[in-house]
Amino acid sequence: MLTSRVPAAVDALLAILRARPALEDVAIVDGPSAVNLTQRRRIHIGWQPDAEQAVALEQSFNGAGARTRDEQFVINCYAESRGGDKDMSFRRADAFALIGEVEQALRATNEAPEAPTLNGTVLWAELTTGDLSQSADEGALVRVAFAVACRARI
Repeated sequence: MLTSRVPAAVDALLAILRARPALEDVAIVDGPSAVNLTQRRRIHIGWQPDAEQAVALEQSFNGAGARTRDEQFVINCYAESRGGDKDMSFRRADAFALIGEVEQALRATNEAPEAPTLNGTVLWAELTTGDLSQSADEGALVRVAFAVACRARI
């Protein structure tokens, strides 16, 4: 019996982002990095540097009879753009371009009508919140922690 749509939704989000031509030079990482990544542009799905959980979820019965459940969850994500220079404006624009690609991937189009449902794994998914941080200790570094909220029926 299916107890959650979280695993399928995370896998679908990873697959959708990895298939986007605009992100072909971006490391799309499942969770935290197991190794020290050298890519200057990254998107992590199911991980944020300061978050304690990969996904926060909540379930409740859909209606009388307790036959189905509604599930709402938030997938914590993280985008990073860094370089050896001090051009913070460029890195900030680049980090938000990465977030923009995630947002576009979650929108329905003629070519991808199932995009908001993460290819049928959820009822809908949307980019909801984000937090920007910047540092310049070893070159410009812009990080955006963001969340993808989902609703599913199980």
